[in-house]
Amino acid sequence: MNCALYARVSTKDKQDFANQLIALREFAAKQGWNVCQEYIDQITGSTDDRAQFRQMFQDASQRRFDVLLFWALDRLSREGALETLQHLQRLTSYGIGWRSFTEQFLDSTGIFRDAVISILATVARQERVRLAERTRAGLERVRRLGVKLGRPTANVDVYAIRMMRAEGKSWSEIARRAGFSRATCQKAFDSP
Repeated sequence: MNCALYARVSTKDKQDFANQLIALREFAAKQGWNVCQEYIDQITGSTDDRAQFRQMFQDASQRRFDVLLFWALDRLSREGALETLQHLQRLTSYGIGWRSFTEQFLDSTGIFRDAVISILATVARQERVRLAERTRAGLERVRRLGVKLGRPTANVDVYAIRMMRAEGKSWSEIARRAGFSRATCQKAFDSP
């Protein structure tokens, strides 16, 4: 089985990623896995805007390896529970197994593969629910403060639109001249 390694240290960290790689290489060898690629980022894990991280997913989508081995989940990503689980789910959707070296329960390659993926999917779903609840609570709070939410109302000259339409102008031309979308112009035209 071809294995890719992912190692990451923050730029703030004084540590080197060499320690991670040594342990990961040894572990892969014990598993009988052929290390075919190593991805190393020296940047914060709080974003997925990491060159090697993106390259790893590109290669995963092309099935250039069978399993991804990383030191710990926080080395793979520190974007938050939902985003991190989505990264793992993305690997799974590509048919790529994944395993955490220090967190043995995070293993999609073992006998508990289906259980691990189900648990992670459940956690991700719960995180989405909590995020939606927090969003709704925030919106309700600003509504109570009198803030009007949504797009501002378009100040459309209905008379001008009706005149242009009466002159036989197309909706595209009317929209261009009025400076609004075609749908906005049509809605204004149809309004009482």
